Amino acid sequence: MRMTYFVDEYPPFFRGGLGTYAMEITRQFVKLGHTITVFSRNTGDDPTRDVWQGVEVHRPLLMDIVDVLPVYIPEDIRMWPLEAQEFFGETLLYNFLSASKLINRLVARDGRKFDIIVSHDWLAAVAGIITKKNLNIPFVFHFHSTEQGRTGDGSPTVKEVERMAGLKADLIVTVSYAMRDELVSLGHPEHKIRVVYNGVDAEKYRPNRFPEEEVREFRKKIGVENSPMILFIGRLAWVKGADTLVRAMPIILREVPNAKLVILGKGEQESLLVQLINSLGLQDSVITHFKYVSEEERMLYYAASDVVVFPSKYEPFGIVCTEAMAMGKPVVAGARGTSGLKEQVVPTGENVCGFHVNPYDPEDIAKFVVILLNDEQLRRKMGKNARRRVLECFTWEIAARNTISVYKEVMQGDNI
Repeated sequence: MRMTYFVDEYPPFFRGGLGTYAMEITRQFVKLGHTITVFSRNTGDDPTRDVWQGVEVHRPLLMDIVDVLPVYIPEDIRMWPLEAQEFFGETLLYNFLSASKLINRLVARDGRKFDIIVSHDWLAAVAGIITKKNLNIPFVFHFHSTEQGRTGDGSPTVKEVERMAGLKADLIVTVSYAMRDELVSLGHPEHKIRVVYNGVDAEKYRPNRFPEEEVREFRKKIGVENSPMILFIGRLAWVKGADTLVRAMPIILREVPNAKLVILGKGEQESLLVQLINSLGLQDSVITHFKYVSEEERMLYYAASDVVVFPSKYEPFGIVCTEAMAMGKPVVAGARGTSGLKEQVVPTGENVCGFHVNPYDPEDIAKFVVILLNDEQLRRKMGKNARRRVLECFTWEIAARNTISVYKEVMQGDNI
């Protein structure tokens, strides 16, 4: 299969989980014998064309068009802060230039053939829509989240881009059944939607990744020492719930006085979290690392932890949750609204690997964290089950095979 692949994030540029997804899934496509041509955002110093682990990557050079945007863009975008308008302008250019290079150079001039167009989220939707119109080949649009879900309401323009992409796509792929239900509630036709779970590199993320001595030294380095360690990893935004987890800490400390919470990530909640920690007198119990770290170091954080908590209020699929499970860690996961975490984490029965909680309720979060911190045998059982569940359901090999199956379906026009 010859794919053209529009995705905003691709190595060396990462903004979040989408970059990890694109990197891992395309690598698997190559292993399965497919040809992928990626069009991704250029951050300024990236090569405009290269080959990354067997994947051809194009990154058109961008420019600042913010001065002319008011003439052409919808009213709601004009109300955005200047930095956000610049981002929107870059996003438009990335889409237009990518589609133009594909249509006019690779296909028209060079005579190359493609079997399918793939776009991911609104940031790359326009390129897919334009290419579909000009080349008339099957178009698959991936929803990893929605504007309404991410923000509670959000930009009418972004929502219209998402609506149009869903309308023009031959098939829609999304990351969980919870996300499918959200898309149906927003008016996308159910018969066009397919669910394919994301994955994790289970050979890389494994319980015995690091020697015990290295883990002990790391715990000492980050200030945990021998204390029970609760870990939060993620973007520091309202939907991720780090603030609610901090509010749960006084309740946790009543039962487990020496517990330590480690927060790893960056985002708009950094100053709020510092204020909250200080106001609750948690300076000795909450350790904040407001930074991005290498993948190797991120795995050390998982290895050092006893319990990993993701109290997300909106999480179509949690890649970091899957990483923690692959490392053999029990997980406490938010389970309200659009929550793929509910599908990832088994909360009862012989295969139990974590707990579901109300992400708005600090007491509910604290209750289940305390249960795990006080029961080492349960933590071990859940950790083993979590690892097994990843191997059965959430590897990149499984995700790639299932995705290719959907792409073949749309190419053959089966029941669409």
